[in-house]
Amino acid sequence: MDIVLIRHPAVVVDAGVCYGQSDVALVEDADVSSAALALRLAALQVPAPRVLMSSPSTRCSALAAAMSNDFGCALSHDDRLKEMNFGDWEERRWDAIDRELLDDWAANFEHARAHGGESVTQFVARVRAWFDAFAQTRELTPAYVVTHAGVMRAIASLVLDVPLERCLRWSLDMTGIVWLRRDDEARQWSLVRWNA
Repeated sequence: MDIVLIRHPAVVVDAGVCYGQSDVALVEDADVSSAALALRLAALQVPAPRVLMSSPSTRCSALAAAMSNDFGCALSHDDRLKEMNFGDWEERRWDAIDRELLDDWAANFEHARAHGGESVTQFVARVRAWFDAFAQTRELTPAYVVTHAGVMRAIASLVLDVPLERCLRWSLDMTGIVWLRRDDEARQWSLVRWNA
């Protein structure tokens, strides 16, 4: 079973701005990004998708639609694939958020909700619910999933049994590819590629 997670392309947002679930536009045309990704995926010898799944956020769904056309496969969207909801911090500069609030959040990383959005625990539970449902459907693989860095790190943490805090330190570029494979006999997941 193969699942290929693809981070959305660069967005029209200034560096240092928290944009979580905010719906923001892409810098480059989705068709251009799709063509470039197809070349990279072929060079990595990633199997072609049977299905494409996507966060409904424009920055993901636009790319997923272009890729679905390029690969000639079905496309579905799922709200559980959205990035974490940062509540009041959405579209604010990180350096403009009260330092004390950020420190409180860091001190209680998994459960704090100083911003009024999702806690990390709530976010991971949402992503886990999607992944558990996906993992039950072998006929959907190979699957490509166009989503967000937070979702990709949460999935990697879950399937590789690595603490999320550790996964947060792993680089993940825009349009970065994470390829995961499950050995059905051993019932174990492995990482084929990270940030390819």
